[in-house]
Amino acid sequence: MKQLLILLSLFILSSCIPLRIAPKIKDHKIMVAKKFKRNLPRDHAFVFEDPKDANEFYNYINTKYALNHQDVEWNVPFTIDNEKFFFSFYETEIPTKTINLVPIILNAKAEQNGNEPWLEGFEFSRKGNWYLALTVSDSNMKDCLNPKYKSREKILNFLQDLKIEYLNTNNYLEAWFRE
Repeated sequence: MKQLLILLSLFILSSCIPLRIAPKIKDHKIMVAKKFKRNLPRDHAFVFEDPKDANEFYNYINTKYALNHQDVEWNVPFTIDNEKFFFSFYETEIPTKTINLVPIILNAKAEQNGNEPWLEGFEFSRKGNWYLALTVSDSNMKDCLNPKYKSREKILNFLQDLKIEYLNTNNYLEAWFRE
């Protein structure tokens, strides 16, 4: 019984308590962007995890559509079956936050003995997870990812292909030459 109590105490002391857990998205998710992150628009969005460095998607879109750094994130035009659409993208972070119990206990013990905390700044840990949320509208500014929109499936296929090409392209000039 004493061994079980010691083992349980060690487990509790070495554990981290999650405060916020970032979502895991295997492929992509279609949802209202504002429900994914508060500062995003109320339109439906095509959301996926971005494993690449910051601004990689910006560079990819800028190169692929030859935008010369003009309106790269907003209303980028594309055409499906002779109908013009526009997509915007939002690069956003949702961190996983945890409380680490061991540093809290050691710092409290150090302060109790009149010393400075040893592990100040290690009480909380944060790991950032980055996501891309793409919204699409037509020339009438209607939400094209809304489940009731007529061409939704074609647009979803376009976005899926765009995502695959982005994730598989290292040299963005390749994407430009594929056009």
